[in-house]
Amino acid sequence: MFSFIVPVFNRPDEVDELLASLCKQTEKSFEVIIVEDGSQQPCKEVCDSYADQLDLKYFMKENSGPGQSRNYGAARAQGDYLIILDSDVVLPEGYLKAVSDELQREPADAFGGPDSAHESFTPTQKAISYAMTSFFTTGGIRGGKKKLDKFYPRSFNMGIRREVYEQLGGFSKMRFGEDIDFSIRIFKAGFRCRLFPEAWVWHKRRTDMRKFFKQVYNSGIARINLYKKYPDSLKLVHLLPTVFTVGVILLFLLACAGRVMMVYGETADFYLWYWFTIGALSPILLFSLLIFIDSSIRNRSTAIGFISIGAAFVQLFGYGLGFIESWWRRCVMKKESFQAFEKNFYD
Repeated sequence: MFSFIVPVFNRPDEVDELLASLCKQTEKSFEVIIVEDGSQQPCKEVCDSYADQLDLKYFMKENSGPGQSRNYGAARAQGDYLIILDSDVVLPEGYLKAVSDELQREPADAFGGPDSAHESFTPTQKAISYAMTSFFTTGGIRGGKKKLDKFYPRSFNMGIRREVYEQLGGFSKMRFGEDIDFSIRIFKAGFRCRLFPEAWVWHKRRTDMRKFFKQVYNSGIARINLYKKYPDSLKLVHLLPTVFTVGVILLFLLACAGRVMMVYGETADFYLWYWFTIGALSPILLFSLLIFIDSSIRNRSTAIGFISIGAAFVQLFGYGLGFIESWWRRCVMKKESFQAFEKNFYD
């Protein structure tokens, strides 16, 4: 049997959609455990409305963050496999069957699946989904590659054998990056983790750019925290958003300098500084055009393609700035792990 474990914070509407999708699963051998993590807008009434359709357990606890809430739910689960989901996902009806088929074909100690945008998502949500899954924004690792030497599942769509979860002690108390930390510990303990390409979910992520920025900013913070704990976990790909951020800022400053020289420099040098300015801006414009074309084709919408330009810059800048600040505090100033957004563990 499978146990779905879902930590929740102030998202009753999302839980309603998730539970509705669970009711439609073609594979029926599962239970659902909802852990309300100190919400001011609880979803108990929503859960009660599904009591006659699902094997569902609802728990309310004080706010302690998603990682510890998952551990709370896992301690009360009965399934042989625990499937961790975020509350903002919706499952296609064949999700659990895809998981079951993969496990029968080839056993795995832990697994994860990719994510996608549903047609009902808003244009902004689709653009954010594109930014988080596109090869051009380093998000392609979340996509559907079937052959990866090491696949590190994320907590929006992660499964693990119950015995492995208990042996590893579940999620750590890291504030950001606790799911990657868990995946790293799975590998270091010698267990096998695989990508299940057909076990994908629709993932809403954030609903506006401000919230999206906070999410990816925290991811940048998490990467340095993970580096301090596991020095070998930092790869070249993790530096790309920071290089992009610094590069774009420098190019923009060069373009501004060129524009100033066009106005106040020698008249004879006007065209020299004009082409200097164009040259500085051209990499930014070419990247924007690439994102626009690719997203427009993938989403069949030029409007979403246009919004995706902003989403791509938010994703890369947010991660890059979080990475830089965390690197400065942890590696240069030698401070301990710092906490942002201290009121609670969510945004």
